[in-house]
Amino acid sequence: MPARLRVNAARLQHHLDQLARIGALPNGGVCRLAFSAEDKQGRDYIEARMRSLGLAVQIDRIGNILGTRRGARTGPLVLAGSHVDTVGTAGRFDGSVGVIGALEVIETLNDAVVSTGHPIGVIAFANEEGARFVPDMMGSLVFRGDLQLGDARSRVDRDGVSVGEAIDRTGYASTNDFTDVDVRAYLELHIEQGPILENANMTIGVVEAVQGLTWITFTLTGATAHAGATPIDMRRDAGYVAAAIVQYARTLSHEIEGQRATVGSLSLSPNIVNVVAEHARVTVDLRNPDADRLTMAEEHLLRFVAATALAERVTVSHTVDVRVPPVRFDPLVVGHVQDAAAALGYRSMRLVSGAGHDAQILARKFPAAMIFVPSRGGISHNVTEFTSTTDLEAGANVLLHALLALAE
Repeated sequence: MPARLRVNAARLQHHLDQLARIGALPNGGVCRLAFSAEDKQGRDYIEARMRSLGLAVQIDRIGNILGTRRGARTGPLVLAGSHVDTVGTAGRFDGSVGVIGALEVIETLNDAVVSTGHPIGVIAFANEEGARFVPDMMGSLVFRGDLQLGDARSRVDRDGVSVGEAIDRTGYASTNDFTDVDVRAYLELHIEQGPILENANMTIGVVEAVQGLTWITFTLTGATAHAGATPIDMRRDAGYVAAAIVQYARTLSHEIEGQRATVGSLSLSPNIVNVVAEHARVTVDLRNPDADRLTMAEEHLLRFVAATALAERVTVSHTVDVRVPPVRFDPLVVGHVQDAAAALGYRSMRLVSGAGHDAQILARKFPAAMIFVPSRGGISHNVTEFTSTTDLEAGANVLLHALLALAE
């Protein structure tokens, strides 16, 4: 029976569509920022579905939701999941596919009355995106014990609201501590968020690694001056230094192998068209699959910013908001994903994830891997994000059979 098991594609798509109605945007996208009312509604939907499937549900102190299906014997969990929070103008697949797909696996097992040796858990991690509160992957960092609860609760958004305030306001969390949960293996189904699978005409990405990530925020202070009356060589222009950082990020991407550098957030003050900017705030996202090259990029960036600010007589300070090293996934778990794809007849390829995921946090403590399905046009973090029902079904089937192998 297990070898012939397949998920219900229509049911999988239905629940994705239902979740996408929560926080829906007029243009077809979704906004469920972490610890917001919309995020709470999405979490409530997931919790209710877990309970309807007979899972034992627990919520921890940061708001991670864990539903467990009993195994034939007690022992470590085989865990699957992702997140349901989003960026501000998101599509309907990022994160949601991993949680809804794992719940579809549970319902498929229930329908076929299939028991497993090890219990299977489904988890929805809190604040994976980091779009409202830094750091991203907050829920999995607390889950693994790398981020203390008090530190997480003290983080504030741009409006000065803390994580703790947002959690307490929405009744988001419980008193459970998941740091002692014993995990046999973790698998995460996710859209690729890039163009590699589609361009290669592959259905399944067997993810064997995730590149490292560093987020740096620079705060620059110069002096306001009249845009027409002040000579260029007499200015202390924070905006100029900010622009130089943007350009140098692209230079880094060309100079260091495998490097990606992005300025995704930039603000100027007083932000007036005919006034030299006195203040600037710039964030730089650095990513590389090689730890040494990622460190080199950070060092080069810091030296460049210091020298440019000095030449412009602008003061500069910086904070490292996130630093997540590259990770290679467990070969045995990766092998189960590859074997499942082959047994089901899906075209697959091995690749490295360009985006960060909860799986890379858990992988430093537990055996883990990921399953990718194609993203049309490589588009993600965008309202036009799309993955076909056929590809979603394939990914969930691979998740089903890889979990079955791991649970035995």
